[in-house]
Amino acid sequence: MWDGEAGDAEPWSIFGERSIYDSEWVRLGLVEVQPPGMERFGHHVVRLGHVAVIAMVDEQERVLMLRRYRFIPGRSAWELPGGMVELGEEPADAACREAEEETGWRPRVVQRVVTFQPMIGMVDSPHDVFVGWGAVKVGTPTDPEEAGPVEWIPVNELPGLLARGELAGAGTLVAVLHVMAGLSRRPSSS
Repeated sequence: MWDGEAGDAEPWSIFGERSIYDSEWVRLGLVEVQPPGMERFGHHVVRLGHVAVIAMVDEQERVLMLRRYRFIPGRSAWELPGGMVELGEEPADAACREAEEETGWRPRVVQRVVTFQPMIGMVDSPHDVFVGWGAVKVGTPTDPEEAGPVEWIPVNELPGLLARGELAGAGTLVAVLHVMAGLSRRPSSS
């Protein structure tokens, strides 16, 4: 049982990385590593971009979600707006831009929740999660590849969607669980 105190685990020695595949979207590398007390070996690392995701909550305690078909799992599910943070762009700005491009809505107030790595053992892809309070309709979605049916879903319906496996994506799950737990509080200025 954890006693509340823990030292740092010993770091691995890193001897270099060789690129196996490199594109605008993904880089696959082979990193020569040696964990403490073990032999050296090659460890594959997938490097993806920095991602920002936002859960926009309106005054009626509803979350704006998109219904998308994803060919990799071969199914449709509900997701939150989000996407790649562009070079030099702040993650909060990226989250707002993606929300506008994908839904036509923009949050009034943005609150940072967490930055996490969805598959920390093999994939490097920081994900910044935000909650946006209030929303303003600014137009129609401008990214047809990422747009899908948009719906305001009551927060009290999210547990059912979660239980039925109707929510997709690590960023969506982290943000939805955060909203469901009531960990974000609506700022008084929204």
